[in-house]
Amino acid sequence: MTLSGRDAYRAELTALAAEDPRIVCLEADLGGKGHPFQEAFPERFFNLGIAEGAMVDMAAGLAAAGLKPFVSTFAPFAALRAAESLKLALGYLAAGVVVVAPYAGVSGAWFGTTHHCLEDLAVLRSIPGVTIAAPYGEEDMRTVVRAAAESGRPHYIRTGRNAAYRSLPRTTDALPLVNWARYSDPDAPCLVSVGEEGARLALAVSEHRPELAHAHLTYLDREHLALAAQELGDRHRAFLVVEEHRQEGGVAEALALLMPRGEVHGANAGAHWPAEGGDHQQVLARIGLDLADVLAAVDGRLPALAGRLVVH
Repeated sequence: MTLSGRDAYRAELTALAAEDPRIVCLEADLGGKGHPFQEAFPERFFNLGIAEGAMVDMAAGLAAAGLKPFVSTFAPFAALRAAESLKLALGYLAAGVVVVAPYAGVSGAWFGTTHHCLEDLAVLRSIPGVTIAAPYGEEDMRTVVRAAAESGRPHYIRTGRNAAYRSLPRTTDALPLVNWARYSDPDAPCLVSVGEEGARLALAVSEHRPELAHAHLTYLDREHLALAAQELGDRHRAFLVVEEHRQEGGVAEALALLMPRGEVHGANAGAHWPAEGGDHQQVLARIGLDLADVLAAVDGRLPALAGRLVVH
C-alpha cells in the first residue's frame, strides 16, 4: 500500500532511528494514537502540544547538543505561527533541525483558512540557508528524509494531508535536480510541477497536451533552483509552473528571476481566500487550481510563447 507523505515521513524516520540513536522526534500534539516513532522509541519522542515556537526552540537546543531533531506540525503553524523561531533557529543559528509540515496548501480543506497554508514557500525561501523540499510520492519523501538526516542541515519539508501518490520514475537513488516526466521538442513549452498537487495536475495536463514537456522539481530553495534553472533554460524557453501556493513568493516568481531570457508563467492559488468547505479537490477548484484551470492557462498563455526567446 502506498503511504501518504506524512505517513511515509513517520515510517522512514522510525526506520532511520533504529540505526541512529541521535534522531529524536518532536510533534505538536498531532501524532494521535499509534505513532510509529513513539511506539518504537518513547524516550526519544516529545509531544510539545500547541507550542510550535517553543518546539522549534527546543529542537535547536537538542541540535546544539549533538542530536538530530525532526519537528512536525501543520504547515500553517510551522511556517507562520513559528516563523520567528524558524528564522532564528534554522536561519541565524543554522541549527540542524528538520521541520516536516503536512497540511500544506489547502489540503486541510474543510478545516478552513486557519488550517490552509499557501504562503509557506514565500516565508521559508526568504530565510537563508534552509533546504526546502516538497516531495511527490512515498519514495521521494523517504529519500528526502534520509538525505536530511544525513546532511545535518536545516530543512523544511512540505507535504499534504492524506493523499498517497507513487513517485515519478527516476534512474538513481538520489533525487535529480530536475526529474523529467516527459521530454519534448526544445521549441515546445514546458510544464514545471511543484509538490504533490502540482505534479498531479501536470501529469493530468500531459494526458491532454502530450506535446508539452514536463519537468518536476522537489528541492525549492534558491541554491537548488538556481541549478535547476540552468537545466530548464538549456532545454526550453517557455514555462508554466504549477504549484499549490500563492503567486507571491512562489516558485514561478523565483524561476522568472533566475531565467530572465525565458518566459515563465504560473498556475497557482492567486489571491483567493476560500470561504466555503469541501474536500481538497473542491477547495482547489474554488481557488482556481483544478485541471480545467491549468488547461486554460496552457491554452491561453503557452501557445503564443512556444519557440519565442524573449530578450531583456
